[in-house]
Amino acid sequence: MRGLFDGLRAGIAAVPVVQRIGRVAEIGRGTLVVSGLAEGTGLGDRVTVGALGGEVIRVAREGLTVLPDAAPEGLAIGAEVALTGPAQIAPDDSWIGRVVDPFGRPLDGRPLFPGPVPRGLRGAAPAAASRRRLGARLETGLRAFNTLLPLVRGQRIGLFAGSGVGKSSLLAKFARGVEADVVVLALIGERGRELRDFTEHVLGPAGMARSVVVAATSDQSPLIRRRCAWAAMAVAEHFRDQGLHVLLLADSVTRFAEAHREVALAGGEEASMRGYPPSVAHAIMSLAERAGPGPQGAGDITAVFTVLVAGSDMEEPVADILRGVLDGHVVMDRRIAERGRFPAIDLLRSVSRALPEAADEAENRLIAEARRLLGAYDRAEMMIQAGLYAAGSDPVVDQAIRVWPALDAFIAEDEAEDTAASFVRLEQCLSAR
Repeated sequence: MRGLFDGLRAGIAAVPVVQRIGRVAEIGRGTLVVSGLAEGTGLGDRVTVGALGGEVIRVAREGLTVLPDAAPEGLAIGAEVALTGPAQIAPDDSWIGRVVDPFGRPLDGRPLFPGPVPRGLRGAAPAAASRRRLGARLETGLRAFNTLLPLVRGQRIGLFAGSGVGKSSLLAKFARGVEADVVVLALIGERGRELRDFTEHVLGPAGMARSVVVAATSDQSPLIRRRCAWAAMAVAEHFRDQGLHVLLLADSVTRFAEAHREVALAGGEEASMRGYPPSVAHAIMSLAERAGPGPQGAGDITAVFTVLVAGSDMEEPVADILRGVLDGHVVMDRRIAERGRFPAIDLLRSVSRALPEAADEAENRLIAEARRLLGAYDRAEMMIQAGLYAAGSDPVVDQAIRVWPALDAFIAEDEAEDTAASFVRLEQCLSAR
């Protein structure tokens, strides 16, 4: 019962003793101007107008500009506006196995209490000089990530994919198979009909048993969709500060950036990078920097951020910004998915910056040999498929043709016992005749 009373005390403590009240002075296209609250109100503070919430996106002496969480239908000039203070969330250990919204409210129909200590949504990353280095290699349950694209504790990788190429299925395999104490999933701007299917069938009971899912659906306001990423990161930091290893899966950073763009443009910022405002770069980089190895005495956040890339355009702004701050990137290719190989990883365009430190000398030789042969096959594939390649023309291509079916099948295998067994299997593939 102690946990129950802790939650009750936290809920009671969150009720404000004194509340400042302003008035709606102007109703514009999607924004409100509020008078009477300018003094002492900060950018990003939350307000409520009746049952409608909102966020302060501009502060001026004459009033506040507020972006509401939903369309301000029915609001009138003079309506009361209550200041609720900085945006916070209070995660709790009891949230494991639960689905919550970006405000920490339950989405699975069961009661949920907040934790005793609220956290700011936009927390700072650990001090750079005090952070530990990347940790040990993690077991993933996927042969490709146990060998060719190793994932280590505290690493941050990007998963770059178009829609419908198996990105969600790969995230679910990470959630079920990667070594971690707690998994936090941020479902940012997901289709509403997919939330229950993802948690019950794709993720399944085994994945949910150690997970906290933070979800904001695509029909919700940009404020809530953007808040989803920050809330999930705050939940991950809650468990990291207890010394735990947290796996954070954020799907997707593209929708986070799109939501930030809507909010920034409503606040008066001008678009520049293909329609994105300049502040989107800092928003993405500051989010990514909060993940990674923790300081001494804390745990680590191993993070997988997904990016939606239209037409495999790795140079579009969100992909380009994120790729520059991560410790590796995994590219998924629609052509590979269309021929039925999942996960549809384009190994030659993917890289793990944990290498070569994450593998020993013998393992690095196997990885280099696999990439060399896959690259040789890729360069000659058009000639091979057209029947124009003559056996014996190039010994490396001849070897690549022999081992390619086994290597391609190896990447698709997701029943790896451990890393050692995966490297044994890779060596067998490279010896195929």
